[in-house]
Amino acid sequence: MIPVLSVDQLRFAWPRHEAPMLDIETLSVDAGEAVFLHGPSGCGKSTLLSLMAGVLVADAGHAKLLGHDWGKLTRRQRDRTRVAHVGYIFQQFNLLSYLSVIDNVLLPCRFSPRRASRADGTPRAHAEQLLQRMGLDKALWQRPALQLSVGQQQRVAAARALIGHPELVIADEPTSALDEDRREAFLDTLMSACEANRSALVFVSHDRRIAERFGRHVWLPDINRAALASESQ
Repeated sequence: MIPVLSVDQLRFAWPRHEAPMLDIETLSVDAGEAVFLHGPSGCGKSTLLSLMAGVLVADAGHAKLLGHDWGKLTRRQRDRTRVAHVGYIFQQFNLLSYLSVIDNVLLPCRFSPRRASRADGTPRAHAEQLLQRMGLDKALWQRPALQLSVGQQQRVAAARALIGHPELVIADEPTSALDEDRREAFLDTLMSACEANRSALVFVSHDRRIAERFGRHVWLPDINRAALASESQ
């Protein structure tokens, strides 16, 4: 069976940096698998997530989604593939501030017929269901996203990532602005949705308290040969 996500001999360096930030021999994530990815600040976690989602393209090697190599797709093809198959909770949320909460959640379905067809009921019904499960008061659904608190925006971003049951969900520090009760409810919703639909989940966090909820842990410096090379110098 083809993994949802696979990385093979991947190398990436930022422009004007001679040494690679990431040099990973292999990493794969199967359908329904939940991976807790962690490591110190600056070790390349967010960069790796961007490579997994085709936001960035590797300098060498391969990052594949459902067997399709991101590096062999045009920018437009990458954009279409991402919205059809990937739910991404960005660290800075990336909500459209002038759109309402409900319209932000519906964006993947507006850009991808596949995501719209996979929604529970109508896309709007699925969006409302997710917002309810995220504990966001119905009175907020028609407000522009810019009027929400940071924690509320975080939950809207998660609902947007989950709508239409993408095969891969990527979460970059998604609980950083939530209190303990909200964090646990958020994780319950995120992980149960991924489990029910066999979505692969890659979750980055510095919060080791939640690591026990994941079936697999990856310490990025252990698999990043660039980090090992730097330490040996």
